[in-house]
Amino acid sequence: MPTETYVVLTALEAPGLGNPLAAGGFEALTTPLSGGGGLMNVRVETADLSEQEAQDMRRSPRTLIAPAMPIYLIEPLAFEPVGGIDEDDNTATWNIMVVNAHNSPFTGAGVTVAVLDTGIQADHEAFTGVELIQRDFTGEGEADVHGHGTHVAGTIFGRPHDGTRYSVAPGVTRAVIGKVLGANGGTSNQLFEGIRWAIDQGANIINMSLGFDYPGLVQRLISELDFPVELATSRALQGYRDNVRLFDRLVALYRARAATGENSALLVAAAGNESRRNVNPQFTIDVSPPAAGDGIVSVAAVAGPTAPLSVAPFSNINPNVSAPGVGIFSAWIGGGHKAISGTSMAAPHVAGVAALWAQRQREQTGGISIDMLGARLIGSAATDQLDRPGDVVNYGAGVVRAPLA
Repeated sequence: MPTETYVVLTALEAPGLGNPLAAGGFEALTTPLSGGGGLMNVRVETADLSEQEAQDMRRSPRTLIAPAMPIYLIEPLAFEPVGGIDEDDNTATWNIMVVNAHNSPFTGAGVTVAVLDTGIQADHEAFTGVELIQRDFTGEGEADVHGHGTHVAGTIFGRPHDGTRYSVAPGVTRAVIGKVLGANGGTSNQLFEGIRWAIDQGANIINMSLGFDYPGLVQRLISELDFPVELATSRALQGYRDNVRLFDRLVALYRARAATGENSALLVAAAGNESRRNVNPQFTIDVSPPAAGDGIVSVAAVAGPTAPLSVAPFSNINPNVSAPGVGIFSAWIGGGHKAISGTSMAAPHVAGVAALWAQRQREQTGGISIDMLGARLIGSAATDQLDRPGDVVNYGAGVVRAPLA
């Protein structure tokens, strides 16, 4: 009997606790098990299941399952800002100035940031002095052969290049790098495993510049399992829905960990590049998963370098916040640097600014509250540099800004 790989979220039996997977049941996650154990009343794993086994699990009130769904790299786009990216003040690139990181007294020191992407070129000069904890979830090895992950990491915590600052949080000295995207993309179970691993490694902030590949799942059902097109489309839609639902529950689980004193992380994700405003202003689509998940900070891209900033034509709508995402200069594989565009480039600006706010919060309170960090990050976003300050559809709360005191 053919089997399919599923992500399985199981609520374990625990005296005195309800079912955290039931509607309204997540209050159980804030209560540690008697004798310790924290949130071990919920288990996340992968399993190869037959259709009958999958249906049996779906009927259980203590289990959520979702088929392992393809995830893909949100590919950079060749879109250059009007006027280029050079600044008269060459101590920092335009994007760093937009988020005001160059004026902040905070650098991300003491904060651990995770990047779930294509890996990283660990020996690049941009990461000198940074402790890199790496793990490959693709089976291809830890090395970044694409460049995307190296560029994203460089935007968050890369060291200055020839005296010019191009990263938001250059004081970060510990980073967790999970390679969840290989030559052929990845799968949602690898992403789920990567998030869990990153949090277990102490990550305070996780950047995800990737998306769920609905068309890819349709094609896999057709080519590998000989599904008719109509059935494959319907089946993929169910898988897409199940993955989003499971992702929402997992995020709620990880956020609830903080109430027990266990480590948790703020998740930041790119909104997606599928919109085509340059073809027709009406050609826009909503933020795509995982950025669309509850509790995840979704990020749109704006174009510069000078105010007023405008939404990038490719950026999806209804994000939480915005950040520079056009002509972004950062580290690239081979030891060099490169300027590219995309919401993939915007998201690490937000992760970097979050690291600055996290450092501030830790220094002021002695710890990091993920809920407070997310609220502060979104609440501090500004609209004064935007061409349409009240346009929440395209910009969300506005462009994130670094703390100044």
